[in-house]
Amino acid sequence: MNRSQSKYFNTAIRMDEAFLSVLARKDFPNITVKEICEKAGVNRSTFYLHYETLNDLLNESVEYMHAQFVMHMKEHTIELELFTANRLQTGPLDDLYLITPEYLLPFLSYIKNNQRLFKTALENTGVLQLEETYGQIFEPIFTPLLERFRVPEKDRPYLMAFYIRGLMAILQQWLKNKCEDSIERIGALMEQCVQGAGLLGK
Repeated sequence: MNRSQSKYFNTAIRMDEAFLSVLARKDFPNITVKEICEKAGVNRSTFYLHYETLNDLLNESVEYMHAQFVMHMKEHTIELELFTANRLQTGPLDDLYLITPEYLLPFLSYIKNNQRLFKTALENTGVLQLEETYGQIFEPIFTPLLERFRVPEKDRPYLMAFYIRGLMAILQQWLKNKCEDSIERIGALMEQCVQGAGLLGK
């Protein structure tokens, strides 16, 4: 990366962080380019050099948040990877679950801490792409589980769509309620729904 590219990248990071900071205290429709620029310490011409509209900044900030999200999840789950891999490969089928508190709680914690951005992005169709992010995080768990339960490969995308979209619906309702219910309660509800579906796990 040359100096010009580095400067451009650093400015983009500052804009993303400024946007997230302002979004933490204001709803998206009430945010102005002026206050984003003031928070980031740049002028309006710099903003329009990077973006055409605030929606473009929203899209970029969601991507930035996704990257932070992946780092957050890795930090909280790395110690579980070996144990989980062994359990998925050799554990009794009755003891296998599609989702567990060890994965859910860091996931829900991050969403609650960034709830305004998640809610804003959900209100802008196609922006948040939670399904894609969720899939990236849980792919190492989903794939071996589906294999262990001998789910035909052609059926797996449908099964995963069922689970992920159902879990996203719970998240959307939680965000609508301003995440007033505890992380533990929402995690337990998600586990209950997955187990109740009877497709994987107990």
